[in-house]
Amino acid sequence: MASKSSVFLLGPGFIGLEILSELLKGGYSVTTLVRQEEARANIEKIGSKTVKGSLDDHDTIFDAAANHDIIIHTATADHKPSAIAILDGIASRAKSGKSTIYIHTSGCSAITDKSEGKFVSDKIYKDDEPETVDSIADDAPHRQIDLAILERRKQLGSKAKVSIVLPPVIYGLGKENRLSIQIPTMARFALKHGFAGFCGGGKAVWGQIHVSDLAKGYMAILHYMESSSGDEVLKNPYFFIENGKELSWEDMAAGIGKALHKAGRLQDPKPREIPGEMFGDLFQEWSVAVIGENARNRANRLRALGWQPQAKSTFDSFVEDELPILLAETGEHKGYSAPVAS
Repeated sequence: MASKSSVFLLGPGFIGLEILSELLKGGYSVTTLVRQEEARANIEKIGSKTVKGSLDDHDTIFDAAANHDIIIHTATADHKPSAIAILDGIASRAKSGKSTIYIHTSGCSAITDKSEGKFVSDKIYKDDEPETVDSIADDAPHRQIDLAILERRKQLGSKAKVSIVLPPVIYGLGKENRLSIQIPTMARFALKHGFAGFCGGGKAVWGQIHVSDLAKGYMAILHYMESSSGDEVLKNPYFFIENGKELSWEDMAAGIGKALHKAGRLQDPKPREIPGEMFGDLFQEWSVAVIGENARNRANRLRALGWQPQAKSTFDSFVEDELPILLAETGEHKGYSAPVAS
């Protein structure tokens, strides 16, 4: 596929805007799905075309997917209708002999365990061993959407190149001063309740990735898919993207507590377990799965492609870049109720 291929991007948010910047720098012609006129103006100003619609607009997404060489979905890991609309568009292209690349964003909540944070698991998922990811439970977070994509992928065969990306904890300051989800939500909880906390026992660990390294990882995956045959891509649908650093949820809470204490916003920096009745200010019934369980993995495939993380560490980023934004926020924090990408 030529380097000037057309891209349809869904989700111009924290992840998507970072990827959009990389795509435009790479000379791709990008069309972005936007919901609001204000967003349309901002996206067009930086160089992307736009199409107006929501994730529930099957026909809009179908038409865009059917008319683009590449589709990248970063809006959410938990919206099946939009993924199906994309795959319907890809199937339409396949009937006319056109190959399509589709990169779907899932998340590492899909590989969480039932440890309740009581221990560090010795189970490590590796993306060059796809059978380890295939073994996760059908009712795991994000998995039903991933399974629907995998079924259509199987039907399409080499006529389409489809990959699923599973990010870990994403951190960093994104475009337009956007923040990620997990660590900022924990920090907002701490500011509201006066202590930094974790769910469950706090011992479970997740990998980490800065949003800029994440976007470059997507580009490495895209270039691999462009240069590989459909049969080659069909061998393995999964990519992890992690920077080699794992932190426990207690470690992350401790880092938040230390930073907020130094900023004069917490009296005691020591983290402690958050009781279940307070999960409404986190991720509701998904709180333990999102910020409490183990989700260990290795991005062996990306590293084999030559990708290497380069951005600053989780806590350096939090203190230097994210904390000033968080401290300037106004309004009452009421938890995070939207689907979580990780």
